[in-house]
Amino acid sequence: MKSFIPTTLYAVLNYVLALTLIASPWLFGFEGHKVGAALLLPMIIGWFQLIMAIFSNNSLGFIKQFPMQMHFFLDVLSGSFLLCSPFIYGYAHIEFVPQLILGGLLVIMGAFTHGSRFTTPAVHHRDAGLASVIE
Repeated sequence: MKSFIPTTLYAVLNYVLALTLIASPWLFGFEGHKVGAALLLPMIIGWFQLIMAIFSNNSLGFIKQFPMQMHFFLDVLSGSFLLCSPFIYGYAHIEFVPQLILGGLLVIMGAFTHGSRFTTPAVHHRDAGLASVIE
């Protein structure tokens, strides 16, 4: 499969998605019914995404220390966890659609952005490894 999300669009969507996850209990109007994991998981993953976006090595990252390959992998991992969490923790009867959509967006963004290892094959340089062993 070919990647179709440019890295600049990814950077903007990453901030928007992080802020949406942080504010999701208030945006989707479930704060009175949520307790425990239903309330805290989207907020924790949102803060995690915001911190990664600030430290990412992309055009909108402020500190530029976090490698994008790791960011893509953690997006897919946290998005998959967010997708499954209503069913794992048993609060799907309270809410699952916003977390399903936001988790799916995280997985899609992490897997289909230009430069992601999920859609771009790794390049191996055989000569570099041999030269370091000889010297």
